[in-house]
Amino acid sequence: MANSADLQRRRLLQATVLLPLLGSAGVGAGTAASRWPAWQVLQDSSLSRDGRMIDRSQDDQRSTSEGQSYALFFALVDNDPALFDRILAWTQDNLAGGDMAARLPGWLWGQGKEGWRLLDDNPASDSDLWLAYALLEAARLWRRPALQAIAEGMLAQVRAREIVQIPTLGPMLLPGPQGFIEDGATRVNPSYLPLPLLRRFAAVDRSGPWQALADNTVALLQQTSPHGFAPDWAAWKDGSFIVDPVKGAVGGYDAIRCYTWAGMTAPRDPLFRRQLTALSGPLQRLRSGAPMWEKIDTRTGKGQGEGNYGFRAALLPYLLAQGETSRAAVLLESLPSAEQQRAGEPAYYSQMLTLFGRGWAEGRWRFAADGRLQPRW
Repeated sequence: MANSADLQRRRLLQATVLLPLLGSAGVGAGTAASRWPAWQVLQDSSLSRDGRMIDRSQDDQRSTSEGQSYALFFALVDNDPALFDRILAWTQDNLAGGDMAARLPGWLWGQGKEGWRLLDDNPASDSDLWLAYALLEAARLWRRPALQAIAEGMLAQVRAREIVQIPTLGPMLLPGPQGFIEDGATRVNPSYLPLPLLRRFAAVDRSGPWQALADNTVALLQQTSPHGFAPDWAAWKDGSFIVDPVKGAVGGYDAIRCYTWAGMTAPRDPLFRRQLTALSGPLQRLRSGAPMWEKIDTRTGKGQGEGNYGFRAALLPYLLAQGETSRAAVLLESLPSAEQQRAGEPAYYSQMLTLFGRGWAEGRWRFAADGRLQPRW
């Protein structure tokens, strides 16, 4: 049970950090963005001088299109065009043959028998969406139309190579162009589909499938989360979504992003409430006083383990979107500071999840109902 000093600290945290972020004053107030210590820590530990995000938790020191896409987004949120350009240049030159408008980036780069090179040229569609989004918004916010041309080229490729029309359902995003349709099953990853990104693409590409894809994203969550917990993977077969034939019904470090994206969706989005309702499991568990499970069997709603600090941080937008400021304050208090992260081992994915969760809670950006990025700067 919390003592009076703990309660006082939590109330102070709510008053000075969390509560102001829920009002309109938290974003777009015209003030200069403050330095982002946690992002600086990740840059210092994992981002090379030429713009390569290195996953040092892996023995092969690999880089992925996912890491590049998230880094590009955070450079934009931090209003750092020079860093943005370095990350973009490395990504284009090493993952996309020098031109992302014409070639989607391969997902894995690392050391092979012939030295450091692209090891797998199959794109990852979640990274493609985040890259295209960061480029679109950088073009708009920094008035750089050349970036929009790259984004539009990427979206055209995504439409042609990564979106399929499923009978009785409509458009759905494949995790990548190759290897995800087999034995009549179309495999999907729910965490690859953030609604704010789809809303922005729908505004820019009005003839595209983005609006219908947004609707199908919520249908996917509703049908695969019977106890309110999203799975890492699922599949469509014979007219309905089913348990993924490869990964099973587990929800873990992929699915945790579903709650993050749901919490960051604009309250004015017509799918905002439906999406949160479909993902009610974590809220019910946290309200019971128990921690979020690290791995969950989505068929039974039972889980095991407790996630790391990045896993916990990813739930901050989800809690705040539902008015759970007290629980968000307790969770925020449990996270390591930027200085503590710097003292620990580099942890790419945990740090990335923390940047999304805590960065949003700190009011560093919001998404408008039409998907436009609203950075604090």
